[in-house]
This record gives sequence, structure tokens and C-alpha cells, in this order.
Amino acid sequence: MEKKKRGLFWWIWRIVLSLVLISIVQVLLLRFVPPAMSSFMLWRQVDAWVTGEKDYKWYYDWRPLSAMSPHVPVALVAAEDQLFAEHYGFDVTAIEKAYKNNKRGGRVRGGSTISQQVAKNLFLWSGGGYFRKALEAWYTLLIETLWPKHRIIEVYANIAEMGDGVYGAQAAARQFWRKDASKLSKSEAARLAAVLPNPKKYNSRNPGPYVGRRAAWIERQMTRIGGRGYLQQID
Repeated sequence: MEKKKRGLFWWIWRIVLSLVLISIVQVLLLRFVPPAMSSFMLWRQVDAWVTGEKDYKWYYDWRPLSAMSPHVPVALVAAEDQLFAEHYGFDVTAIEKAYKNNKRGGRVRGGSTISQQVAKNLFLWSGGGYFRKALEAWYTLLIETLWPKHRIIEVYANIAEMGDGVYGAQAAARQFWRKDASKLSKSEAARLAAVLPNPKKYNSRNPGPYVGRRAAWIERQMTRIGGRGYLQQID
């Protein structure tokens, strides 16, 4: 019996170690190679097949940060994670605020940093649960350790869903304004960032009152954090 237990523990240890090594290789590889797709893109396509959305199509067109308007990464940081250049993957204060707000029964808020969102969108799936949260934390640590900040925001600007089935700034720029991401104005970049809470509900091209107000706030925050000069902090 003891021998069987030792054998079982050995196999469990080997499996865990193998998964850890695979995750490290994944993150290291994607530091240099553009991802062909994200986990969220794949899950969304599977959901469309299951629910019978025959017309569903997703759009994704990778662009390096150097081929995007500098307004794009600045808008994303201003909207989602203004401590991006300073933290190491987790904003403890934001997490605590979100926890207290949700506990009071207010509108559900997240405390995720851009690094956490990259980890979730690129490698995992939506939804809650301690297991997924633990995996998200692990991948976030790997990303922050193995990638420079410049790469993190570059990947986020390419895989964030900015419309229903529209992933990344280049695909969004082409779908909404028939231009390349390099030509996006400050206000257009702010509108793309403004819809991130719910890209299936909100529209960047024809913004309603909420998106308009949020985009205006984002533009003010872009100026407050330094505008284009902010990018020097993450080079």
C-alpha cells in the first residue's frame, strides 16, 4: 500500500511539474512570437458553434505597438490600470476596493490589472472560481517576470475584445473607421478603451451616452498620466 501511495504521489508530482514547465515555455515563446489567437477567441468561437450563431465571425489582425497610434496604449492604461508601470502584476488597493464594493452588494467591479487580463484572455477562460483565479495569478506572475511592460501592453492592445468578435486595435480600427491602428486619433483610442467593460453591448463607432462620458473621462486621464510621454515609462 505504501509503495502504491509513493507511486501515486510521484506521478502527481510529475504531472504538476510538467504543467508548470509547459506554462513557462508558453509564456516565454509568446514574449517573442505573436499569438495566433487567444483562449478567449477560441472559447467565443466554440460558444457560437454550440449556440448556432452561423453568422458569427471574429476579426483579429496583429500589429506591433510601433505600428499603432501611441494614443492606443495610453488610452488602455488610462482606462484600465493607471498603476501599470508601477505594480508587479497585482494592484492590491484596487482588489480590496472591488472586494468591499462587491461585498456591499453594489455593481460588481473587478480589480484586475492589465497583466491579469492578458493572463486570463490569452491562456484561460471567463468566469470565476478559485481554480481559475489561481491559474490567472500564476500566469500573471510568469508574464510580469518574463515579459517587459512594453510587451504586456502590446499583447493586450492586440487581444482585448473591442467589439463583438473584434479583437485588438487594428481589427477595431479597420471595422469601425476603415483605417489602420496607426491612424487612430486620441478620441478614437479613448472610445475603444471605453467599451472594454462590455464590448458586446457598447459601440465605439456610434457611442451612446455612457461610452461618450467614459471616453471623455479617459481622454482627461490620458493627459493626466502624461500622454504620449507615458510610454517612456514602459519602454
